[in-house]
Amino acid sequence: MIFEHFALNVEKIDEIVTWYVEHLGLQVVSEQKKPPFMTFLADSSGRVMMELYHRPDETIPDFSQQHPLTFHVAFVSENANEDRFRLESKGASFVEEVKKEDGGHLIMLRDPWGMPLQLCQRARKF
Repeated sequence: MIFEHFALNVEKIDEIVTWYVEHLGLQVVSEQKKPPFMTFLADSSGRVMMELYHRPDETIPDFSQQHPLTFHVAFVSENANEDRFRLESKGASFVEEVKKEDGGHLIMLRDPWGMPLQLCQRARKF
């Protein structure tokens, strides 16, 4: 099996899609312009995709009220500090920072809607 995507039910889908494309470099690979607005975003490798959709008749998680280790979206970063400050200037908020014994550097943020984002500057890349 090959991983294709994971899906999240979100409130302000247009705003979220725009922010992720502009500030995290994701690309819209498929977009439905009518409810439930299924939108597939791919990372720069084209290998990993996230689907966002809006179904108000179903539970929409309030990630801002959950610990970020319950759920988060992680991105490779070549310079976690630089990316942290860039994303904070665009509305993200800082949660925590971990400097690993092996030299890795992890920074947890929340996007402007509360979804946890982790910046992963790995000493040894996966």
